[in-house]
Amino acid sequence: MSATFAKSPGWLDWYRNPSTPRFSLPEGTVDAHCHVFGPGAEFPFAPERKYTPGDAGKQQLFALRDHLGVSRNVIVQATCHGADNSAMVDAVQASGGQACGVATVRPDVTEAELRRMDESGVRGVRFNFLKRLVSAAPQSDLAEIAKKIAPLGWHIVIYFEGADLEELEGFFGSLPTPLVVDHMGRPDVTKPADGPEFDRFLRFTDKNDVWVKVSCPERLSLTGPPALDGQQRPYTDAVPFGRRVIAEFPDRVLWGSDWPHPNLTDHMPDDGLLVDYIPQVAVTAEQQHKLLVANPMRLYWPGEDA
Repeated sequence: MSATFAKSPGWLDWYRNPSTPRFSLPEGTVDAHCHVFGPGAEFPFAPERKYTPGDAGKQQLFALRDHLGVSRNVIVQATCHGADNSAMVDAVQASGGQACGVATVRPDVTEAELRRMDESGVRGVRFNFLKRLVSAAPQSDLAEIAKKIAPLGWHIVIYFEGADLEELEGFFGSLPTPLVVDHMGRPDVTKPADGPEFDRFLRFTDKNDVWVKVSCPERLSLTGPPALDGQQRPYTDAVPFGRRVIAEFPDRVLWGSDWPHPNLTDHMPDDGLLVDYIPQVAVTAEQQHKLLVANPMRLYWPGEDA
């Protein structure tokens, strides 16, 4: 049954005519963090959603993939779809093996449902701890989900604010799967990249089976400049954080575009310029290949050549 949805007031749609990146992505590059929204008429948004996006379906995602020079995608379930993973799974299945998925599930998910998603290309679940996006989930429920997915070899993607890590890291460390942290744990970029708060995050990464997405400088930056109008050095306040993570954990970092950039309110970045941002943080060819190709292939397509 089709449905019509009105976008949240002030919603910014993705940048419609992205530039061609100056930075040539290495062959086999994986965009390890992107989303699909609807289309709402085919895949309705969840009644409990905290925002209503504009449609951004698989055709638009795959067109951007080809334009930027990306080879594969990891499509992460968007909170606006709740635990109905239909749009994400449909996009993964339409990719011809060039995409994997990360789902959102509830504690009562059945083994049969998980097996079906696994066969469809899903490789993990996401736990979201941002209160502005989801209602708080009891840790006991999340632990139950983790126990169910562990036999599949899946991982857990965790999304949280850097300031909240102190109260969450004990729970994170108890989970029986690898962890993938969205957007470098959302550090406060007004604080130093070598300061105690980001040190805590890096030590947490070091002590646990953790991968880190060096992604979303447009979401972290407070001073810019934005990735617009040909700007080749955007989001300079986020650069030291990305460089430090990549330098300390070169074999456990991933990159993602975050297309179509949900819930941005200040500006909508040019995705071509976001690709050009990558060599600001991954400064050598070896770092770039690990970040963009070798690491995500090892995590999502193990056994295939990177």
